[in-house]
Formats: sequence, C-alpha cells, structure tokens
Amino acid sequence: MTKKIFLGIMTICVFSVVAAIVLVTALLYNTSAENAAAEVRTDARLIAAAVESGGIGYLERNSAEKNIRITWIGSDGKVLFDSEEDTASMENHADRKEVIEALRSGEGSSSRYSSTIMSRTVNHAIRLSDGTVIRVSGAHTSFTAQLVKLLNPMLLILAAVALFSGLAASMVARNIVKPVNDIDLAHPDTARSYKELAPLLEKLRTQNIKVSRQMDEIESRREQFSLMTESMTEGLIITDPKLNVLTCNSGARKLLGAGAFNEGQSIYGLNNSDVFRRCLLNALGGRRSECILRTGGGQCEVIASPSNSLDMVCGLVVFIMDVTEKQELETMRREFTSNVSHELKTPLTTIYGTADMLANGMVKQEDVAQFGGNIRSESERLINLINDIVSLSKLDEDSAPRENESVELYALAEEVLDRLKLSAAEKGITASLTGERVSLIGSRTILSEVIYNLCDNAIKYNVSGGKLDVKVSHIPQRAIITVSDTGMGIPKEHIGRIFERFYRVDKSRSRRIKGTGLGLSIVKHGVMYHKGTVRVESVAGSGTTFVVELPIEKKQ
Repeated sequence: MTKKIFLGIMTICVFSVVAAIVLVTALLYNTSAENAAAEVRTDARLIAAAVESGGIGYLERNSAEKNIRITWIGSDGKVLFDSEEDTASMENHADRKEVIEALRSGEGSSSRYSSTIMSRTVNHAIRLSDGTVIRVSGAHTSFTAQLVKLLNPMLLILAAVALFSGLAASMVARNIVKPVNDIDLAHPDTARSYKELAPLLEKLRTQNIKVSRQMDEIESRREQFSLMTESMTEGLIITDPKLNVLTCNSGARKLLGAGAFNEGQSIYGLNNSDVFRRCLLNALGGRRSECILRTGGGQCEVIASPSNSLDMVCGLVVFIMDVTEKQELETMRREFTSNVSHELKTPLTTIYGTADMLANGMVKQEDVAQFGGNIRSESERLINLINDIVSLSKLDEDSAPRENESVELYALAEEVLDRLKLSAAEKGITASLTGERVSLIGSRTILSEVIYNLCDNAIKYNVSGGKLDVKVSHIPQRAIITVSDTGMGIPKEHIGRIFERFYRVDKSRSRRIKGTGLGLSIVKHGVMYHKGTVRVESVAGSGTTFVVELPIEKKQ
C-alpha cells in the first residue's frame, strides 16, 4: 500500500510539473506571437508612410536597419524591391494571402510555418496610394522550438521536482499508511483512525464479535465432545481420508495398548497389526468393517465405518469395545452347555439302561428293588441338577424374585445345619455354630442356598471324623458368615476357578461324591445378588475356609 501511494504521488507530481511547463510555454508563445504580429504591423505602417513620402530611396537606405524583411510589390504582383533577395529571381506574389487582402481592403496579414528552421514567419502588407503594396515580414520562434530551447532547464526542474517529490511522497505515504497499520484488528477504534474508515472498522468490530461468539461456541462444543468421549470406556477414533487421526479418546489408546500419541499422527501409531490394517483398508473401500483384535490386556472388537460425502470417503469413524468379558462368557457358555449335556447324559443313560433291563425282564425278581433304587437315585441327581441350573439361571439373569425381608443369619444357619445333620453323621463330621445374632434385609431363600452349599461342600469334601465350624459375626454395616472345614483343602492353582460352573479340582474323586458341580457358582451369584463378597482361604490337606461378607441394610 505504501509503494502504491508513493508511486501515485510521484506520478501526479511529475505529470503536474510537465503539464505546468507546457502550459506556461504555450502562454509565453501566444504572448510573444501576438507581440511579434503587432510589431510587424507597426513597422509595416511606418515603412509604408515613409515610402509614400520618400519613395524607393527610403527603402534602399533603411532596409537593413531592423531584423525584418521588406518587400515592395506592384499591383500586378511583381516584386519591385526586396531587402534580402534579388527581385529578378523572385516569383509573382499576386497569390499571396496578405497581398490579396491588402489590394482588396488596404491591409492584410498572414503567417507561415517553416519546418526546416522550426520558426513561423509573420507577414503584414499595406497598400500604397499608387496601388503598390509594402509587405513587412518578421520571423517568430515556433512553439516546438521554444520547447526544445527549454528542454535542458525543464529536465533540471524535473529532476529537482522528482527528488523533492520522492522525499515528500515517501513521508506522506508513511504518514497516510501509519494510522491504517496501527489499527488493532482485534479491537478496532474509530477515534484513532481516519473517519472514512469508520464504517469499515465498525463492520470489522461486528464481525469480530460474531467470530468470537462462534469460536466460543465451537470451543464449548469441542470441550463437551471431549468430555463425553473421555468419559467413555469404549474407544472412539476419527480420521481423515489419509488415516491421520483427527480425534482420539483415552479409551481407544488404553484398549489398543498405545503409549504417548498426538492427534495428527497416523492411526497406525496406535496399532500396526495386520488385522487392524485390513479392517481399516476395507472401511476405506466404502463398506463397514469389523474385526476382533487381540491385545495384551484381552480382546477388542473394532468397528470401522466410512464417512461418505458425494460418493467419496472423506474419513473413518472407528469404534472400539472391550469384548474380553464377552468372549470369556461365550467360552463359559460353550463349556457350560458341554458340561450340562454331559451331566444330564450320565444319569439319563443309567436310568435308560436300568429301565431297559427291567422292561425286557433281564433282572431277577430279588434284584428289582436294587435296580429301582438306582433309578430313584439317578432321578434324584437329575432333579437336583436341573433345580441348581434353574436357580443359577435366575441369579444370572437377575430374574429371581426380589424378597425384601429381614433375615436373621444365626437362626438361618441353625436351620441349614439341622437339614445337613444326617449327612454329617454319615461321615462322622462334627458341626458347630458360634457367633451372634445378626439380621439384614435380603432374600431368605437365596441366603439359605448360599449357606447350605457352603456347608454341604464342607461335609462332602471333609475327611471322616472331621469338623465343620460355622460362625456368624458382624462389623459396622457388614455381616460376616465364616464356614471352615478340616477337609482335603484346595491347591493354590485351583482357587481362582472354583466358582466356575462344573469346575472340579479332582474330577476322578469328585465323580464319587454326590453333587451337581454348581454349588459354589450358586454361592457366588447369591452373594452378588446381595451386593456382598466371598473369599476363600485354603491349603491343600489342611482344610478350607469360606468368608462371606454381606451389607446390612435397614428395612425401609
């Protein structure tokens, strides 16, 4: 802008000076031309008067006194006298403008331009009384000649003007531009700038307010989006078509096992496995793609969806979910189905085989009662298994009826031990109950199953003549049920899995012990139903202790 103003001022100054010189020269030329014409006219009149009185003798005596040319022309146009040339060689002047006018009206004037000498000749003719004509001619410098004569001074003037104009233009340009450059675009102030810029600055201030409001809104939405995505346990990644990450929450970095990562980097910086790459490339092809990605912490399901605009993929939205538990549950489901099938098949096979023998008369009369007892025993085992599966399914699906009653645990434990009295006596197990009376709000049926299964296992897996100790106690806001036995114990490597369905520490021995293999699973889900915890302490060959802690809630 400064350069344009500088050039503009310089151009105006130079053209102004040139125009001024040309105009002044033109005025001077016009003035000098008028003066020259008047001088020639005066000389012509004086000479004509002198010739009238003195004749040709005057002309011969005074023709060279002035810088003028005197010509005496006859009425027929023949040159009678000329102060500069020989009359014999001169052509007839009857056709000359000034001569024609003089013969007609007494006086005549004309001017002619000569390009060779770059001057203009001014002529004035006067008719004498005898009909002859006296013509006086004077040379006057032309306008072009005057300009050429003034060229050197004009160039000096132009140089001086250019120098002065350059300095002035530079200073003026800086002074003009300085207030514009000093405008604070963020906070424009019309009082400190040109009033002509006031409308522009006012619009600029309005636009700044609007842009600031929009930026605040964008920042607010960005923060809201960031808070929402950061609160997600799932991973969310958004990329551009080149797979550079536009946004990535901490859940994605955690699930993919990535360390430090900055937005703008390639998504492969989060995970570079072949499965992950193939999934993303399929999504870039324009179709939704899914894969299961194994990481150090488990398994993740990756869902990559293309973001399309005008039939073009303009980016990807990648959603990542931790499916470790889901996969484990699926594995448990398959194992559970397999185990249930096996557990159901064994008693049914026995029942079918025994019934078939009875139906075909292959059993002696005296053995019928024994075979019937086998059928009853296997049927009882089958019924118990189905009842345990139903109970466990209800607890799994949280479809067990919500009983909101006060349960006194000490009395409940007494009832359970009384039901198991016969089983304990068969193995010579001494059962004891100690502690205090503690009440809580919950399901009496489910709590009864929890205590029953713990005590039943303590009897089944105890040694002959062993002990079973049940203790009920409490700490602030927590009820504690402790079931200890002096049985075979549980090896350390198996403790983490004993609550799984159908899991058996010693399968060969467990087959000889009546049971469904679901007791501890029912214990675990029954305790979870009451928002409690269960832990086990055991040493192989030294017995096992189960500790159940349940929250004590006051009845509403």
